[in-house]
Amino acid sequence: MTVLVAGHAVDDLYQGAVPAIVPFLVAERSYGYVAAAGITVAATLLSSVVQPLFGVLTDRRAMPWLVPAGMTVAGVGIGLCGLGDSYLFTWLAIALSGLGVAAYHPEAARLARRVSRDGHIGMSWFALGGNVGFALGPVLVTPVLAFGGLQASPLLMIPALIGGALTLALRGVRGEPAHVVAHTGRDDWGQFGRLTVVVIARSMVTFGLSTFLAIWVTQRVGGLVAGSAALVVLFGVGAAGTLLGGVLAGRWGRIRVVRVSYAVAVPAVAGIALVPGPAVYLMVALAAVALYAPFSLHTTLGQDYLPNRLGTASGVTLGLAVSVGGMAAPVVGAIAAVTNLQWALLSLTVLPAIAWVAARGLRRPAPFDARLSLRDYG
Repeated sequence: MTVLVAGHAVDDLYQGAVPAIVPFLVAERSYGYVAAAGITVAATLLSSVVQPLFGVLTDRRAMPWLVPAGMTVAGVGIGLCGLGDSYLFTWLAIALSGLGVAAYHPEAARLARRVSRDGHIGMSWFALGGNVGFALGPVLVTPVLAFGGLQASPLLMIPALIGGALTLALRGVRGEPAHVVAHTGRDDWGQFGRLTVVVIARSMVTFGLSTFLAIWVTQRVGGLVAGSAALVVLFGVGAAGTLLGGVLAGRWGRIRVVRVSYAVAVPAVAGIALVPGPAVYLMVALAAVALYAPFSLHTTLGQDYLPNRLGTASGVTLGLAVSVGGMAAPVVGAIAAVTNLQWALLSLTVLPAIAWVAARGLRRPAPFDARLSLRDYG
């Protein structure tokens, strides 16, 4: 689990890097709101299509090599994005990174659930690794691009190259895994579909914020560093919120935590658009807790609703549904172009409300049989 948590951090660092790169593209290449949102689409479009396919493949046959391979491709794509002046070249490089992320998640999440004895608590640590990686994305990108410009982007691939090499050296990745025992529980596609609506709505508001938050805070507070700091707050507090969600779920139950979180997210997101000056950071922190506390719970709920298809469930909850959220970024950009960025951010408050309504129909799934985990993977 320690290796999987660390690997998840490295992989998702490159998802967190994308919104941090956008302000530099706007500053150096004069991209508009729609063009900036298109970069987010590049990171999510290909990923949203292929990630469920990777999930189906890993349900049929264990493919642990996808863990280091996906991580490496994710880093190489980000490393290439600043080298060409062409928008198309940059878009394709970001899309390549999204493909690597898509390859990584289903197999890594399936392995993490099987070695986790305590279900959603163990998966909270796995999700925490990813959110820590998101938080580290701006921390890595901002100093590199601030001092070296977009031409320094190849330096950003170093963590992925190191992480991929270290992961390849692990016995659990190089060796052939033991036979995977199928679960006998019943797949509940109706509840899984409702959960997918929740995840998509959550993803839309999260991607909308991550794409435009740095630009908004730069305008509101002043300076690119202020904008990057807002992303660090969003992803850093969100990482802590992910772990908090697992702890609260152990006391109150996963579904109650999901419902309360989205109820709190509505005024928190509105506050980001309305609160003046540096106080915006407080609203960013509140929104981060509300939006990230349910994150790992989505994955475990999805796996419990589809106990015979862990890879597919992970591919959708961590992949398709999350990536589709990035497709909404151009809509937010279009709203900003027609009105202003404040109204665009206010429009995002509709999405956690939708998630809350959908979550009210969720039922408690049958418990996951964690006893299979160590037997399946030694």
